Amino acid sequence: MRNNIVHAGSSELTYEIRGIVALARQVEAHGVPIVWENIGDPVAKGEPIPAWMKEIVRDLALQDAAYGYCPTEGVLTTRQFLAELRNGRGGAQITPNDILFFNGLGDAISRVYTLLRRETRVIGPSPAYPTHSSAEGAHAGTRPITYHCDPARNWEPDLADLENHVKFNSAISGILLINPGNPTGAVYSREILEGIVDIARRYDLFIISDEIYINLSFAGDAVPLADVIGDVPALCMAGISKELPWPGARCGWIEVYNRHVDPNFEVFVKSLFQAKMLEVCATTMPQMSIPTIMTHPEYLKHVEDRRRRYERAAEIAYDRFSQLEAVTLGKPQGAFYLSIVFRDGYLPHDGVMPIANTALREFIESKVIGATPESRFVYYLLAATGICVVPLSSFETPYQGFRMTLLERDLDRYTLTVDTIAAAIEQYCGAQAAAKTLATVTP
Repeated sequence: MRNNIVHAGSSELTYEIRGIVALARQVEAHGVPIVWENIGDPVAKGEPIPAWMKEIVRDLALQDAAYGYCPTEGVLTTRQFLAELRNGRGGAQITPNDILFFNGLGDAISRVYTLLRRETRVIGPSPAYPTHSSAEGAHAGTRPITYHCDPARNWEPDLADLENHVKFNSAISGILLINPGNPTGAVYSREILEGIVDIARRYDLFIISDEIYINLSFAGDAVPLADVIGDVPALCMAGISKELPWPGARCGWIEVYNRHVDPNFEVFVKSLFQAKMLEVCATTMPQMSIPTIMTHPEYLKHVEDRRRRYERAAEIAYDRFSQLEAVTLGKPQGAFYLSIVFRDGYLPHDGVMPIANTALREFIESKVIGATPESRFVYYLLAATGICVVPLSSFETPYQGFRMTLLERDLDRYTLTVDTIAAAIEQYCGAQAAAKTLATVTP
């Protein structure tokens, strides 16, 4: 073209969670049934939507107002409901005017990073949900900046590492936290959250807290940022896609804390509201459903049942994988994900798994040429077993491993999936493990 029209950060826009689907479809075309462990969609994994919830949506579909525009900020009665809900828990207090709806958190995430000054950086966790890390990297036109989370400590953030980055990189103006965590299932303690807030306060930063899974913690209630934020400016992201669950509604919102304590932050928040005004508004009907669904007599039980089911799946997976010499993992405490890390020296660069179908074996062999060791494992696992997981490096981390979900409702089938993956790891890393053992006993 006459001019280069490609944004400097376009190469940072990656999303392997869906990217691996294309490869899985090609494997499926060779006659291999696929077990989809790559994406966090409860509905796609067979989660039934309760009849009472469908009735609420059905009744809304009969209301003319559900088909029209709503206020730019969002449906007023819903914002009033959410503000009262937030304020009733103590901590940060907000008004309906501190809430802004988006067409899903993907929309909110994209808008937040796009509107930041180009030189401004937001440091995020490693591993991190790729929509955040990709958007931040694309906005800056370079790799995301991250702080370390330790799998040996249940993926707890390393606050010393975080502060060291902040101290020596003056471009960092914000801190991202994802609680409960995706892809790790980690739930941050109050002490960790207070430590992050303290760093933000001392270095004059703002905080972005992605709390889309905040009510899906099963190791005790997760502490919301609002409980510890004090006077630090912050954006808290929430939505209904995971909790109801209704991912196809594309309905999420941002709650703004302490917008008036810093003039610069206040102008930035104003730009978010003005940008949404250019789009007119977010989708109306899902917003209208929120107060009625969340106050329904069956709602709390519905959420609790889902939390207990994910907890049981986490126990099954953790008990099996923690027996393996080749990997390490933290035990999930919330959300519905599990991240498994290969220990140093155990993941072979030339590993293979038996694939009976000659055409499929040749296809996978062509795909693993030049692939990283973890991607090689993921590709062979897919072809040999039909199980589709996501390479962990897709989540902006140096750790080699993979992410799977806790979403399978049939626990016998889930146990079989876990056992199949565990057996594949033992087979794939067997020679490396044997070499490790020999090295420890050889004088």
